[in-house]
Amino acid sequence: MNGVRIDHHRANGPVLQGGRESTNRLPAPSPDDSVSARLLPTVLSLIAGSTDVIGFLALNGLFTAHITGNLVILAAHIARGVPAGLAPMLSVPMFVIVLGLARWLAGVLQSKQIASLLPLLLVQFLLLVGFLAVGVGTDAADSPDAPGAIVAGMLGVGAMAVQNALVQLSLKGVPSTAVMTTDVTRFVMDAGTVLLRYDRDEVEQATVRVKRTWSAIVGFAFGGGIGAICEIAFGLWSLLLPAGLALAAVALGASAQAAAEKRGTDQS
Repeated sequence: MNGVRIDHHRANGPVLQGGRESTNRLPAPSPDDSVSARLLPTVLSLIAGSTDVIGFLALNGLFTAHITGNLVILAAHIARGVPAGLAPMLSVPMFVIVLGLARWLAGVLQSKQIASLLPLLLVQFLLLVGFLAVGVGTDAADSPDAPGAIVAGMLGVGAMAVQNALVQLSLKGVPSTAVMTTDVTRFVMDAGTVLLRYDRDEVEQATVRVKRTWSAIVGFAFGGGIGAICEIAFGLWSLLLPAGLALAAVALGASAQAAAEKRGTDQS
């Protein structure tokens, strides 16, 4: 749609070639392109919600997707003079480092005219498989402060960092799939715009954003609920849920990228 966008989700940004900005950008999947592109953000939200709650329950309160939560935990421990766990302390720098690496990888791929969506989805899948393998292999849930548990937790944090990055870098016009504070705020503001109907153009844009944001919110909440039930029943084996969903996301991403490239070819 003309003029419909979510400002902070620009995909496949400009590449610097010879010191100048290149305007040759690879097409990024949009929910308008295909069913796969519409479903992908919801699946990513399911992954984030289930991974976050499983990590929280199994690893002594570690948030893998909700990094703000780890900052709050650290601040509370510091304020009370209580030693904080190593995993929450490492989670924030780990998240930032992986975000930077994901941005670097996307830039390298872009410079070679390779779409970044599928590679980043594959990286997320591998990190979640690593989270599962290390967590189960080291009995991380029994000793959440042991080295194996910390490594497992950082793999989970890394997976969620990659997901946050790919939504910004490799998709177009989709809401956050892991930051529900932002999504709920955006949803309520846009719903208010639609109900008040002050400006026709604003209402049209807000309606599109509402349709895209509500599914991310529901997906994260549903993923969190199912993840909690599975963790109680199966422990860290419950990470098979987000890992399996991540594999499905890879398939959806491949289909969505193909549709985006077809759209780009048709428009050219």
